[in-house]
Amino acid sequence: MNQPDPKAANPAVAPVRQEPPGAAPEASIASGKALAEVARLSTDDALQKLSSTAAGLTPGQVVQQLRSVGPNRVARQARHTVLGELAARSINPLNILLLSLATASYFLGDQRAAIMIVIMVVLSITLGFLQEYRSSNAADELQKMVSITTSVRRQGGADHADVPIDQLVPGDIVLLSAGDMIPADLRLISAKDLFINQSTLTGEAMPLEKFAAAHEGAAETPFDLPNICFMGSAVVSGIGCGVVVLTGPQTAFGVVATAIAETRQLTSFDKGITRFTWLMLGFILVMAPLVFVINGVTKGNWLEALLFAVAVAVGLTPEMLPMIVTVNLAKGAMAMSRKKVIVKRLNAIQNFGAMDVLCTDKTGTLTQDLIILKRHLDIRGADSNSVLESAYLNSYYQSGLKNLLDVAVLKHGDLEGGLKVRERFKEIDEIPFDFERRRMSVVLGRDDGVHVLICKGAVEEIFAVCKHYTIGDETGPLDESHLASAIETTAKLNADGFRVIAVATKEMPPTQATYSVADEADLTLLGYIAFLDPPKETCAPAIAALQAGGVQVKILTGDNDIVTRKICRDVGLSVDRIVLGSEMAALSPEELANLAETATVFAKVSPSQKAAIIDALHRKGHVVGFLGDGINDGPALKTADVGISVDSAVDIAKESADIILLEKSLAVLGDGVIEGRKVFGNITKYIKMGASSNFGNMFSVLGASIFLPFLPMTAIQVLTNNLLYDFSQTTIPTDNVDAEFLAVPRRWDIGNITKFVLFIGPISSIFDYVTYFTMLYVFNAWNNPALFQTGWFVESLLTQTLIIHIIRTAKIPFFQSRASTALITTTLIIAAIGIALPYSWLAGFLGFVPLPPAYWIALCLILPSYVILAHVVKTWFIGRFGLS
Repeated sequence: MNQPDPKAANPAVAPVRQEPPGAAPEASIASGKALAEVARLSTDDALQKLSSTAAGLTPGQVVQQLRSVGPNRVARQARHTVLGELAARSINPLNILLLSLATASYFLGDQRAAIMIVIMVVLSITLGFLQEYRSSNAADELQKMVSITTSVRRQGGADHADVPIDQLVPGDIVLLSAGDMIPADLRLISAKDLFINQSTLTGEAMPLEKFAAAHEGAAETPFDLPNICFMGSAVVSGIGCGVVVLTGPQTAFGVVATAIAETRQLTSFDKGITRFTWLMLGFILVMAPLVFVINGVTKGNWLEALLFAVAVAVGLTPEMLPMIVTVNLAKGAMAMSRKKVIVKRLNAIQNFGAMDVLCTDKTGTLTQDLIILKRHLDIRGADSNSVLESAYLNSYYQSGLKNLLDVAVLKHGDLEGGLKVRERFKEIDEIPFDFERRRMSVVLGRDDGVHVLICKGAVEEIFAVCKHYTIGDETGPLDESHLASAIETTAKLNADGFRVIAVATKEMPPTQATYSVADEADLTLLGYIAFLDPPKETCAPAIAALQAGGVQVKILTGDNDIVTRKICRDVGLSVDRIVLGSEMAALSPEELANLAETATVFAKVSPSQKAAIIDALHRKGHVVGFLGDGINDGPALKTADVGISVDSAVDIAKESADIILLEKSLAVLGDGVIEGRKVFGNITKYIKMGASSNFGNMFSVLGASIFLPFLPMTAIQVLTNNLLYDFSQTTIPTDNVDAEFLAVPRRWDIGNITKFVLFIGPISSIFDYVTYFTMLYVFNAWNNPALFQTGWFVESLLTQTLIIHIIRTAKIPFFQSRASTALITTTLIIAAIGIALPYSWLAGFLGFVPLPPAYWIALCLILPSYVILAHVVKTWFIGRFGLS
């Protein structure tokens, strides 16, 4: 379960105890009163008040309620209308600056410049809107593949059915078990050892036990009501049943979600983009006034100087940045979907590509997630049918979350008839599983009148509560020798890759009606059931590919170290040592950070310890992903930079993850990582190209402004140049990315990008000055401003367009690395337009004149020289500072 960033809009993650500005206090008070009122009622009265019964609503009531209260949806970012979306995209610092400059140009009398600036803004907004609109619709369809459902009892159907949570209505009867997300605000009507984690709502880390009895007393806040479960919290253990009181925006979470649905914390990627944007805006604030003053002083025409300074400011603005980022992220999400990776949050793509450590559980990731019950043994290692029969009864009557081990046990369906399960046994009570005890028990009434407690769970935890053993007809005290023999037997099974569960029983007096954890004492150990989960054949090459791509794979599992070592060895994962959860407890934060960086496998770790390991890796500067699918993976999913889950995961894990895998496979994950790196690569291409080109042009403008008796380009020419150059970059999201760039994780490095701009940018100025010299002394343009401006316009546009192909790759462009067809096409189109403009019908409007034939000869010398020098400096830079 991870960070909201857009998860503030996520009922599984957003903390809402404190109302943020904008939350409606009236709605909050009304919701609290409604919940407090129903909490005071008896179960029957609560059902009557909500027009419901223990059997649930009728289909007609459900339809009527849906029409009345609407779908059970909250905290989704609002989908604007087309006009609203266009307006929202228009409001960012870059567009506001450009529109302000357009307004200034208009009132200063340069309508042509104003129109050109507006065209540039419209181009950026429209292209971004069209791509995002298309990708948003496609993403909605993709996310429908990731379903969040809840178990509901309704009249006229089966005992219970899985219903999408958005179809819940007040009065619905919801069944709860470990791993479930609370889908609405509920009044409990039954509960057994039901513990709820409300930390995402209240910040309280410890789970709270909830009860079904009426609550007569006062509560400091609605969250303290003991019989109310709140939307967005999670079932840690136990079972329960509740009637829906409030749904959607009426819930306690929904009241606040309305105010925070549009907000989220910025990722490092967001912050990097924002820093770059403000860096460029700061540069504009320095350069534009400087250009204005220099030209005003040297030319004497202050109005013309002001118009030119406005054009220079526009030229420095990376106006296509929002569009390029949006299109790249959307394209990456679509590409990842084809790899069976569904992106719930677009900006998580960059974290995916930057990830250099992947922490994952073992079961289903390294293994086939196909649990097979292979052995059922007594404590001496001999086959025992009584062990299998007791395990079967336990799994059969367990009403909580049935995991894969239970499913494997229940596949022995022939036992149901042989044991006459329904005739001979009836369920009396249940002590549900939790992750602290790591065991669960059922209490059954046997046909001879005796109550039998059957407990199964982790070997160590079962041993701890056993005092006796049974082998056939032999029963005796469990002494040290038996314990040593049992440990030896389980160790051998573990070494062969078996996961071992212990089974124990205890006969109880028939007069006892309810049972608790305290009754799990003085048990009789029957033996073990051993499961095999074979390793995946695809796992070893997938791990090798991730490691070759710079991603360390670390295993964080609650399973024991012997089984874990065997599985890791089978899939080719090197294990020098295994760190146990018990070892971690004695470590300082610094010691844990050092250990987390060097160790590969952590076994027998608790949910909180998984999160602690990830936090320790953060302190070492790693970008960490976590792949998990269980409720016990929640803390780790929240702590990781990118939370990854699977479509078959428990609800709380799916709802909290940034990325959902449609197939639980490291191979699928590796494909997604590569797509994330492609997205980041193409975004940084635009930033490097635009920034270095603009930076170099401004050196040229400053120099020309000092010694030329006229403007080096008119305002309309600067704007036209910028518009054409921007258009040539709109196809960057389609570009190919070199395999070398994809080979290692890539992070946002504004320092490296800044250095790149400082080294590459001035190179274009060198050739601009060569062009100045050529125009002034070869073609005698001292007294012909239009000829000078036309010559520099064409050279500037062509060099800027060519630089795309130099910067886009660390290799030799065109020969060792070729751009996408779309990028090559736009490059050729813009180059052709630039060459044709001086001879076109627009020449007079833009102030261009035909260029002499000798100019093209000179240009054929300038352009290759520029390309060669830029490539040489780029190659040196990458060798010196690395590829970013």
